[in-house]
Amino acid sequence: MNTAFRDFLAPQRLIDVVDVGANPIDGEPPYLPILDAGLCRVTGFEPQAEALQELQLRKGPYERYLPYAVGDGGAHTLNICRGSGMSSLFPLDMDTLRMFEVLEPYAEVIDRIKVTTRRLDDIDDITYLDYLKIDIQGGELAVFQNGRTKLADAVAIQTEVSFVTLYEDQPAMGEIDRELRGQGFIPHCFAAVKRWPIAPYVAAEDPRLPLNQLLEADIVYVRDFSKPDLMSDEQLKHLALIAHHCYGSTDLALRCVMLLEHRGSLDAGAQKRCLQLLGA
Repeated sequence: MNTAFRDFLAPQRLIDVVDVGANPIDGEPPYLPILDAGLCRVTGFEPQAEALQELQLRKGPYERYLPYAVGDGGAHTLNICRGSGMSSLFPLDMDTLRMFEVLEPYAEVIDRIKVTTRRLDDIDDITYLDYLKIDIQGGELAVFQNGRTKLADAVAIQTEVSFVTLYEDQPAMGEIDRELRGQGFIPHCFAAVKRWPIAPYVAAEDPRLPLNQLLEADIVYVRDFSKPDLMSDEQLKHLALIAHHCYGSTDLALRCVMLLEHRGSLDAGAQKRCLQLLGA
């Protein structure tokens, strides 16, 4: 990656990424571009032993991974599923799961582990939190509610949300949206939308081929840039870097540069220079 945009913005420090549920099952993480470029450092949390071991084996110099289950600070049971990406602190809702029978083999619970969760606000290993990626199968709302102090300085969150809940008492998208808006974030884009076929229909002899039913999505929230007086220069710089490098959001990056130029934090003509650097 060309680091000219970073050099142009000249942030005071690296972007601090926190990854809650770092299990590497869904391909590369969204922050990989800034990690590969040395623009960030990552603190990841993964309570499943095999997934944590894999993360430890492949980590680079800017990564560390810890075995904590992040949540509300209480004691819970972690239901380990055959498909590790379905493991959750919530028990599965079997009535709902049967509507998406292709998922049933992955949802088989093969172990149950007692865990004491840690509140995000209580984790001393986190000094700064600029960008949160979270995917913990229904536990996201508890992390947000118990991490409001740490999240007060964050500029971007990528979280999984559910339209149809697969777990008992799992918060749905509306509850997540209400909490994050209350913390000063607004939706920016969908990083991924996950659809599954409703049983018993099978399209083109492929039981995994979906039609229209929404199940889950990875959605990106950003600090509400319509209220720039509530954001520091450093926050605007980090948001610009994340928006451009992780999501291709040149418009949001340019908006941050415009605000910095208006403040006098970047020289006159910064917007034009930004567009040249980003190839827009």
